[in-house]
Amino acid sequence: MTFPLLDLRITTPRLELRFPDERQLEEMGAVAGAGIHDPGNLPFNVPWTDGTPEEVARSVVTFHWGQLSRITPARWSLPFAVIKDGEVVGKQDIGGEDFAITRETGTGSWLGRGFQGKGIGTEMRAAVLHLAFAGLGAEWATSAAYVDNPASLRVSEKLGYREDGMRVMAVQGRRRIMTGLRLSRADWKRHRSVPVEIHGLEPCLPLLGL
Repeated sequence: MTFPLLDLRITTPRLELRFPDERQLEEMGAVAGAGIHDPGNLPFNVPWTDGTPEEVARSVVTFHWGQLSRITPARWSLPFAVIKDGEVVGKQDIGGEDFAITRETGTGSWLGRGFQGKGIGTEMRAAVLHLAFAGLGAEWATSAAYVDNPASLRVSEKLGYREDGMRVMAVQGRRRIMTGLRLSRADWKRHRSVPVEIHGLEPCLPLLGL
């Protein structure tokens, strides 16, 4: 297969993570357009959720295409649709730069508002952490969250991350403080609690520099 990442899947008891097909990508855009966060409480560095539902949905689709086009062995970001009971509920990314050397990955995600508060955020992050550590041989995984985003910080805490510095940023004319987070392989092993299976990884490894 020319692009085997399209067949890569990660499954947990409740979720399937995979690259979305055309229909699922449309669903992903619609979920984002329906709302991810409370107005005025932006959890991202870039205000891509500003706009009409149609504009937000379109930005999800075009950003996804851009991520696919930029995947190289030296630098990659894998954009997974998060699917529960056949329905797209959010998106989970994992990426690396010179990963074969650094053995470090970073993650980012969002979840539709109607699906928050149900442990899905923890489960989908656990899925890509299993891909990173068990599948790809990572030594570290990084993340970050604003100090006023307790839900994201709780997910990281449950999974074993430790604080790893802070950044002060200007976002939409406001000062925002972001906490860096780092998870070691040893801490991942101690805190893992979600059963995860990876499907179709072997043919993808050369695309990721492995």
